[in-house]
Amino acid sequence: MKRKYYFIILFLILAIFLSGCAGGGIVTPATDEAKIKTVINDFCSAVNDQNWSKAESYCIYGSDEYLGVSQVESLVNNMYSYCNIITINYIPNVLNVSISGNYAQAYTYLSFIASCDGTFESNNNYVTFRLQKIGNTWKLY
Repeated sequence: MKRKYYFIILFLILAIFLSGCAGGGIVTPATDEAKIKTVINDFCSAVNDQNWSKAESYCIYGSDEYLGVSQVESLVNNMYSYCNIITINYIPNVLNVSISGNYAQAYTYLSFIASCDGTFESNNNYVTFRLQKIGNTWKLY
Protein backbone atom coordinates (compact mmCIF):
# COMPACT_ATOMS: atom_id res chain seq x y z
CA MET A 1 0.00 0.00 0.00
CA LYS A 2 2.84 2.40 0.86
CA ARG A 3 4.45 1.57 -2.47
CA LYS A 4 1.28 2.60 -4.33
CA TYR A 5 1.15 5.98 -2.57
CA TYR A 6 4.86 6.45 -3.18
CA PHE A 7 4.41 6.07 -6.96
CA ILE A 8 1.36 8.35 -7.01
CA ILE A 9 3.23 11.09 -5.12
CA LEU A 10 6.31 10.61 -7.30
CA PHE A 11 4.15 10.89 -10.44
CA LEU A 12 2.49 14.09 -9.16
CA ILE A 13 5.84 15.68 -8.29
CA LEU A 14 7.20 14.74 -11.71
CA ALA A 15 4.11 16.20 -13.42
CA ILE A 16 4.43 19.45 -11.46
CA PHE A 17 8.14 19.67 -12.26
CA LEU A 18 7.66 19.02 -15.97
CA SER A 19 4.84 21.52 -16.28
CA GLY A 20 7.10 24.14 -14.72
CA CYS A 21 9.87 23.34 -17.19
CA ALA A 22 7.52 23.65 -20.13
CA GLY A 23 7.39 27.38 -19.61
CA GLY A 24 3.78 27.57 -18.62
CA GLY A 25 4.02 31.37 -18.64
CA ILE A 26 2.52 33.73 -21.16
CA VAL A 27 4.20 33.68 -24.55
CA THR A 28 4.42 37.11 -26.13
CA PRO A 29 4.86 37.51 -29.87
CA ALA A 30 8.15 38.88 -31.12
CA THR A 31 8.22 42.62 -31.56
CA ASP A 32 9.04 44.13 -34.93
CA GLU A 33 12.38 45.30 -33.55
CA ALA A 34 13.26 41.75 -32.49
CA LYS A 35 12.20 40.42 -35.90
CA ILE A 36 14.38 42.99 -37.65
CA LYS A 37 17.42 42.07 -35.55
CA THR A 38 16.79 38.39 -36.29
CA VAL A 39 16.58 39.04 -40.05
CA ILE A 40 19.89 40.92 -40.01
CA ASN A 41 21.63 38.25 -37.93
CA ASP A 42 20.23 35.41 -40.07
CA PHE A 43 21.18 37.24 -43.28
CA CYS A 44 24.77 37.66 -42.08
CA SER A 45 24.90 34.02 -40.97
CA ALA A 46 23.76 32.89 -44.43
CA VAL A 47 26.49 34.99 -46.07
CA ASN A 48 29.05 33.60 -43.61
CA ASP A 49 27.95 30.08 -44.56
CA GLN A 50 28.17 31.06 -48.24
CA ASN A 51 24.55 29.94 -48.60
CA TRP A 52 23.71 32.51 -51.25
CA SER A 53 20.12 31.47 -51.93
CA LYS A 54 19.33 31.61 -48.21
CA ALA A 55 20.94 35.05 -47.94
CA GLU A 56 18.86 36.23 -50.90
CA SER A 57 15.70 34.92 -49.22
CA TYR A 58 16.11 37.63 -46.54
CA CYS A 59 16.05 40.30 -49.26
CA ILE A 60 13.42 41.78 -51.53
CA TYR A 61 13.99 40.36 -55.01
CA GLY A 62 15.94 42.78 -57.20
CA SER A 63 16.78 45.17 -54.35
CA ASP A 64 20.25 46.58 -53.67
CA GLU A 65 20.86 44.03 -50.90
CA TYR A 66 19.69 41.18 -53.15
CA LEU A 67 22.06 42.28 -55.92
CA GLY A 68 24.83 42.74 -53.33
CA VAL A 69 24.57 39.05 -52.42
CA SER A 70 25.14 38.15 -56.08
CA GLN A 71 28.19 40.42 -56.20
CA VAL A 72 29.69 38.85 -53.07
CA GLU A 73 28.98 35.39 -54.49
CA SER A 74 30.79 36.28 -57.74
CA LEU A 75 33.72 37.71 -55.81
CA VAL A 76 34.03 34.59 -53.66
CA ASN A 77 33.76 32.29 -56.70
CA ASN A 78 36.55 34.26 -58.40
CA MET A 79 38.68 34.03 -55.27
CA TYR A 80 38.41 30.24 -55.36
CA SER A 81 40.60 30.30 -58.50
CA TYR A 82 43.58 31.22 -56.30
CA CYS A 83 42.41 30.22 -52.79
CA ASN A 84 41.56 26.80 -51.46
CA ILE A 85 39.82 27.91 -48.26
CA ILE A 86 37.78 31.10 -48.05
CA THR A 87 36.01 32.15 -44.89
CA ILE A 88 33.68 35.09 -44.44
CA ASN A 89 32.54 36.45 -41.11
CA TYR A 90 30.07 39.30 -40.90
CA ILE A 91 29.35 40.13 -37.27
CA PRO A 92 26.45 42.57 -36.91
CA ASN A 93 25.69 44.56 -33.78
CA VAL A 94 22.36 46.32 -34.27
CA LEU A 95 22.54 49.53 -32.26
CA ASN A 96 19.26 51.23 -33.11
CA VAL A 97 16.10 50.34 -35.01
CA SER A 98 13.78 53.00 -36.37
CA ILE A 99 10.38 51.83 -37.66
CA SER A 100 7.97 53.92 -39.68
CA GLY A 101 4.94 51.89 -40.76
CA ASN A 102 6.10 49.09 -43.08
CA TYR A 103 9.61 50.50 -43.41
CA ALA A 104 12.53 50.40 -41.02
CA GLN A 105 16.18 51.31 -40.70
CA ALA A 106 18.63 49.46 -38.51
CA TYR A 107 21.79 51.35 -37.58
CA THR A 108 24.39 48.63 -37.19
CA TYR A 109 28.07 48.28 -36.32
CA LEU A 110 29.27 45.64 -38.77
CA SER A 111 32.56 43.82 -38.32
CA PHE A 112 33.90 41.96 -41.33
CA ILE A 113 36.66 39.39 -41.33
CA ALA A 114 37.59 37.36 -44.40
CA SER A 115 40.41 34.96 -45.02
CA CYS A 116 41.92 33.39 -48.09
CA ASP A 117 44.15 30.44 -47.23
CA GLY A 118 44.92 32.00 -43.85
CA THR A 119 45.54 35.56 -45.06
CA PHE A 120 43.10 37.81 -43.23
CA GLU A 121 41.40 41.06 -44.14
CA SER A 122 39.15 42.89 -41.70
CA ASN A 123 37.03 45.99 -41.63
CA ASN A 124 34.66 47.57 -39.13
CA ASN A 125 32.06 50.06 -40.20
CA TYR A 126 28.71 51.56 -39.30
CA VAL A 127 26.03 50.63 -41.82
CA THR A 128 22.31 51.27 -42.05
CA PHE A 129 20.21 48.34 -43.19
CA ARG A 130 16.91 49.31 -44.81
CA LEU A 131 13.99 46.93 -44.40
CA GLN A 132 10.43 46.62 -45.61
CA LYS A 133 7.65 44.65 -43.96
CA ILE A 134 5.88 42.33 -46.35
CA GLY A 135 2.98 40.60 -44.65
CA ASN A 136 4.38 39.69 -41.25
CA THR A 137 8.00 39.35 -42.46
CA TRP A 138 10.75 41.97 -42.61
CA LYS A 139 13.07 41.88 -45.63
CA LEU A 140 16.20 43.81 -46.55
CA TYR A 141 16.08 46.05 -49.59
